[in-house]
Amino acid sequence: MPRRHRTAQGGLVHHVINRAAGRTVLFESPSDYIAFERLLSQAQQRTAMPIIAYCLMPNHWHLLLWPEKDGAVTLFMHWLTTTHARRWAMAHDAVGRGAVYQGRFKNIAVQSDSHLLTVWRYIERNPLRAALVSRAETWPWSSLSRQGLERERPLLGPTPLPCPEHWVDYVNAAQTEKELNGIRQSLKNDAPYGDAAWRALTGGVTGWRARGRPRGTKRGRTPFSRDDVEKGVRPLF
Repeated sequence: MPRRHRTAQGGLVHHVINRAAGRTVLFESPSDYIAFERLLSQAQQRTAMPIIAYCLMPNHWHLLLWPEKDGAVTLFMHWLTTTHARRWAMAHDAVGRGAVYQGRFKNIAVQSDSHLLTVWRYIERNPLRAALVSRAETWPWSSLSRQGLERERPLLGPTPLPCPEHWVDYVNAAQTEKELNGIRQSLKNDAPYGDAAWRALTGGVTGWRARGRPRGTKRGRTPFSRDDVEKGVRPLF
């Protein structure tokens, strides 16, 4: 089956994820994590990509990006993944031994309301959900933890929504099965993550097609732009 065409629309937040190929462990030691964070920072400097949140796990990673221009995510991710794969293979004596990543990264548009906070929390809660730590903020390789080893790390922000008060405690609280299943199904189906009306409006510019479309919506119309968000305009659904 041919790969579905997807467009990383500027002005929308994108949840981006990629996994290692097979049983490859991407991050075996602190030096592996530090090297990737350094590349994240360098990629950010090359494309001026706002990073809202990130989390590095042993065999995969999550990013939450807010690009200003169409196609910026693709440029950012192409340099990041190809550079990381090449350097990882050299550092682990694995040049010519197969792919480092299982395939192209996934990027899912996220509605900038409570859905964004749900995905943000999902990303930073990963180490706790995987039982790698007892508190999410103690995992050193995520945006929730901004302390520990001195190293080059990506800058965070700006964001469409402010981080709520008591965010760390909120991240550590359990997420519902409905929230988890919603995010996972969105990733599985390459579907924008938001309410039904927003998904239908957004699908036309991200390459995703809903089975049905609410009356009055137009194919290819984007629900709101980055300028709208920065001016305080919010979608009415």
